[in-house]
Amino acid sequence: MSFILRSLAVSDPGLVRANNEDVAFAGARLVAVADGMGGAPAGEVASEIVITALAPIEQAADEREPLTALAEAVRTANQRISAVIDADPATRGMGSTVTAMLLHGGRLAVAHVGDSRGYLLRDGVLRQLTRDDSFVQTLVDQGGLTPEEARHHPQRSLVTRVVQGELLDPAVAVLDVAAGDRLLLCSDGLSDVVTDDLIALVLVGYPDREQCANHLVKLAHQAGAPDNVTLVVADVVPAADEPTATAAAPL
Repeated sequence: MSFILRSLAVSDPGLVRANNEDVAFAGARLVAVADGMGGAPAGEVASEIVITALAPIEQAADEREPLTALAEAVRTANQRISAVIDADPATRGMGSTVTAMLLHGGRLAVAHVGDSRGYLLRDGVLRQLTRDDSFVQTLVDQGGLTPEEARHHPQRSLVTRVVQGELLDPAVAVLDVAAGDRLLLCSDGLSDVVTDDLIALVLVGYPDREQCANHLVKLAHQAGAPDNVTLVVADVVPAADEPTATAAAPL
């Protein structure tokens, strides 16, 4: 069976940051979140470059092998970021995370760099599809921290891999999807302050995507929202009329 995504993107600056360096894309086949870094305006530029490189895949999703398409888009973003840095040394150090998912028939390709996250909710059970490229995740993997300790660690925002102008390959995976699956992609502005258990409750409890997304942002605000909060909620449905893709730029 072939499927499409009914998706919605929301991007909120949070309660502390003066600017929003996150960008998201929500389409019928492609969904993505990019979290820029490097200081204004460089972070905003980097995340926009990443999403701009990915966006054309939405219209060509049936024409290319999904993992290849995602990996090539990340490499294109790297090249464009490198060109910007070469043209303006003041932007040196800018970069962006990226978590992107591309639906092809009944399979979902996932590409990931950084600490933005991708989740799958199936039958009420939430599963994290990505592994954070971060200092604290390395400590968790080594047994030096528990996941809860990592959430409150002072260096929890230190990422070890980003799209930053240097050649790299994203972590990739492919999985089968089923009707009724719900996907969540989010920047660390959500996952750093709202637990997976609470995220799962909201994804289950709010069938309406807009209400679901807005409630997740509200929970981040209640936790202080020290960072930009950007997310995409997408439901897997049998292929029918396809919605128009939308991008959520900084508010």
